[in-house]
Amino acid sequence: MSHRFSTIAAALVATVLLGGCHSAKVLIPPNLRPPAEDSADVLKTAKQQLQQATPCCSSFADFSYGSMLPWQPQKFTLGSGSMVANLNGAHSYFLAFRLPTGVKLPYRVAVKSELVGRWLHSSYLFAPTVVLLDEGFQPIHSADIELCEHMGWSDETTGAFGNLKIDDDKARYLLVYSSAAQQSGKTYWEQSPASVSNTTTATLQMNSKGSFSIPHGPDGTLWVGMMNKTYAKAVDNAICKKAKPGDGVLNTLRTALPLPWNASNSSSNGTTGSTDKTSDTGSNNSTSGSP
Repeated sequence: MSHRFSTIAAALVATVLLGGCHSAKVLIPPNLRPPAEDSADVLKTAKQQLQQATPCCSSFADFSYGSMLPWQPQKFTLGSGSMVANLNGAHSYFLAFRLPTGVKLPYRVAVKSELVGRWLHSSYLFAPTVVLLDEGFQPIHSADIELCEHMGWSDETTGAFGNLKIDDDKARYLLVYSSAAQQSGKTYWEQSPASVSNTTTATLQMNSKGSFSIPHGPDGTLWVGMMNKTYAKAVDNAICKKAKPGDGVLNTLRTALPLPWNASNSSSNGTTGSTDKTSDTGSNNSTSGSP
């Protein structure tokens, strides 16, 4: 009797489990799940930590330029525990480099910023500002680097890319930080995470819908170094803004290539194929009648 009861109980448990499987929610990949924390709070906290940090440097001569600019992009993590500068009234984490000598001018310095956050909609970027200094630590060029998105086949070729051209033979040092304008700005991003076929509340909130902008933040991972072929290809093919709407590929080809079967040219001249032949004959007669 007890054996029979155990068998029935096991069958009931199996039925419940099977029913639960049919009613269970579809598993969502980790990169498409909503963030465990409020992204606005994460960014706010990061900004507060930066503002509360005690700056070590407030003039260009205060920085240590002992590190040579890497010969290829190298990874740097800027955030809690990093030194902080106060430049033009804005706090920022920074990197300082000594530029290589004997390098043929001009050359390019590559930068790449990685997304901070596991979920695209809750991520932000460290947007760099660069300052070139002469041997007396006097600025000779300063610029907010424009970041452009490139989605490659590897982590190395994926991120927000930018570059700096160095063509001044007086340049000796490079300072990388983030200005107040950069920290309050955004970078254009084409949204491209994969969609999930099953429609749930979570997926409706996370599926790709057009393009948007990634806000800039106070910290993050930055790659800096001399431009190499891999980064040059990513920089040159990166997307910096939404493309202008066009007339389509076929229309573009019609205007770019003088195709003999381009009917639009014939119709615009008010002629047909037979009319063109007549016109050619008339032209030949006119030629033969000339002296």
